[in-house]
Amino acid sequence: MWYAICQFVKRMHLILSSTCAGVAFFALAGFSSQAANALQGQELLLTSVRTGDTEIFVINPVTGDARNLSRSPDSQDRYPCWSPDANQVAFTSDRNHSTNLYVMNADGSHLRALTQTTAVCYMPSWTGNWIVFGMHGAKPEMAAIHPDGTGLTMLGEGHDPCISPDGKVIAYTGHVDGGVTGFTMNTDGSGKKQMVPHANKYGATFPNWSPDSRHIVFSQDVGEALELFVVDADGRNLHQVTRLGKISTPAAWSPDGEWISFRHTDEAYWRNKERTLKVYAEKPADKRPVWVIRPDGTDGHVIEALRFQCAIDGSRAAWKPMTK
Repeated sequence: MWYAICQFVKRMHLILSSTCAGVAFFALAGFSSQAANALQGQELLLTSVRTGDTEIFVINPVTGDARNLSRSPDSQDRYPCWSPDANQVAFTSDRNHSTNLYVMNADGSHLRALTQTTAVCYMPSWTGNWIVFGMHGAKPEMAAIHPDGTGLTMLGEGHDPCISPDGKVIAYTGHVDGGVTGFTMNTDGSGKKQMVPHANKYGATFPNWSPDSRHIVFSQDVGEALELFVVDADGRNLHQVTRLGKISTPAAWSPDGEWISFRHTDEAYWRNKERTLKVYAEKPADKRPVWVIRPDGTDGHVIEALRFQCAIDGSRAAWKPMTK
């Protein structure tokens, strides 16, 4: 009797376990399928530490196939962005002992330096015949330059400048009482307007334009976290996108405007110098993976092919532009 009861219980346990496993399997399979469909045919430009230093890669987010574009051991190559036609890449590098702005072809060839400065260049964005970027020297400034290295123009004080795809407006981070926040200005540096009413006490705002130049994604502090928000270019319709309770920054829009990629980490290590040095030295493999989410805050998930070996720096995961 007891043997029969035990066998019955064992069979029921196996049936229930198999059913639960099946439900879990199909749920995971559906999740992976959704991610694969969203990312199919895409290429992301971002930094990776898989070679031991920070290099710039083009990566297929579905298969994980990767091409090293910068191929510069012992230097820090960061902040890559595509040219509008996807034929070139702008980025910054300290390969000549100061962090300058460079451009190369999308296959890594024909490298050339656009700046020769002791200031730290960072976070370029490219529209038409202008590359807009940050320059931190004695003070945080913004600048614009032509892709051939001519026409360097200083645009005033600010951080993280990003030019709109239509080339009409620059979004950037400016100082206010209590921290920093999002601003917009004309491409010549005039017409500055505060876009976001709230101060961000932690920084790392990194505004980025939607492909139709109508919306801006940026990071804002929520308690001790940094979450993604989206706002219209005129400052209306502000809404929170992520609710992960950690550090979500920086972000970039997909070419069709349906998705936002972003880097996610468990701490803002850059707020403490000693902690920053430790994290950069140790290069934890899963410290700052790439996630995607819809602009309305749904369907957020990590990209499995980019869960590990992403660099520790604040480079965006930049989507390859659609070309005609």
